[in-house]
Amino acid sequence: MPDEVRVRAYDIIKKKRDQIPLRDDEIRHLIAGYTDGSIADYQMSAFAMAVYFHGMLPDELAAFTDAMLHSGEVIDLSHVAQKKVDKHSTGGVGDKISLPLAPAVAACGVPVPMISGRGLGHTGGTLDKLESIPGFKVDLTTDDYKRLVEELGCCLIGQTAQVAPADKKLYALRDVTATVDCIPLIASSIMSKKMAEGIDALVLDVKFGSGAFMKKHEDAEELAKTMVDIGTRMGRTVVARLTDMSQPLGRMVGNSLEVIESLDVLEGKGPQDVVDLTVELGAEMLVMGEVASDLDDGRKRMRQSFNDGSAKEKFREIVKAQGGDVESLDDRSRLPLTEGRAEFKAPKAGTIAAVDTEAVGIASGLLGGGRMRHEDDIDPRVGLEVLARIGDKVDAGQPLITLHTADKGVDAALERLASAFTIVDDDVEAPALFSTRITKDDL
Repeated sequence: MPDEVRVRAYDIIKKKRDQIPLRDDEIRHLIAGYTDGSIADYQMSAFAMAVYFHGMLPDELAAFTDAMLHSGEVIDLSHVAQKKVDKHSTGGVGDKISLPLAPAVAACGVPVPMISGRGLGHTGGTLDKLESIPGFKVDLTTDDYKRLVEELGCCLIGQTAQVAPADKKLYALRDVTATVDCIPLIASSIMSKKMAEGIDALVLDVKFGSGAFMKKHEDAEELAKTMVDIGTRMGRTVVARLTDMSQPLGRMVGNSLEVIESLDVLEGKGPQDVVDLTVELGAEMLVMGEVASDLDDGRKRMRQSFNDGSAKEKFREIVKAQGGDVESLDDRSRLPLTEGRAEFKAPKAGTIAAVDTEAVGIASGLLGGGRMRHEDDIDPRVGLEVLARIGDKVDAGQPLITLHTADKGVDAALERLASAFTIVDDDVEAPALFSTRITKDDL
């Protein structure tokens, strides 16, 4: 249309700077031009900074997300009759929930098309964990992805170059222009990728606390409400659960170690917090997928899938279909592990009152288990085993963390952990794992 031809990036930036609402066609022009290179990085940088200071109106944000979604391929899973449901976590330390969750939900009859990411900074990534399984391929074609969702009810892959390319380009720009921590841009980034998967519904695990991207509960709640609103405006069912990340999730931090812990959960074992979170998010997904009548029914079905072996069997099918070593799921010595060990010990007796969970994640990275830049390599063998939690009483010299080490970073990791635990003389109550639940009715 003629109006779209006359739109200039300058005018769009100026309107956002002056807090004048943008039209849908202006937003589409901005994203299309940035994707094809006709709008320069410096212009999008100016727009992102204007959004950082002034935010976006709900209608603007929905249009912005939709434009990023349609900047590339939108996967069509309409050939799969059932409701397709996925989960997204905003990231944390020891957050391996996708590994037991996706196969368990699929085993219960709800298809789970899951496009995941890699770890960066102090947080881990689902793709890195999956690639700890020898041979496991996360770079499947879209056709393979669609076929496996139909045949197995689940597929676990990484973002392709064709899915939401505007988001990939904008994320890299935000990373170097101090606009990463901007709720509208975070929310649109997450939701544009998730909506491109071909899903009907989505459960969001929005973390808060020392190991989360959002440290404050109120910031996590604002992000959750923003994403639920975007999804609702785009015709999807979205539920957000706010969960605590003031200490590592489970005991294991590190890629192969987290695969092992995930296998424990799939076998009806594993740390209670990991089991509880997997069951709770899975129950939400089963209700959304119209398999469970309510959350209690969903929780029951999730636990049954662990106890009767169907969840692990589904994971076995997924691993085999995506080229992974199925035997490693039973013979865990086939996973990449290391024999090197070191210990971080309590400097004094008392009760653990707080954990700098981000420091724990960074310590794992210093051993080689994480990346500071996208191009960094990861050693899947290394990581940490967390032996004490908030509220536990400890003795002086008692091991708090066992480091699984290879050939680097031990001294630096121990130094990082030195101030990670706050130990006091008084009793301390352990934090609740679950906080607020947000649906469209809470907006």
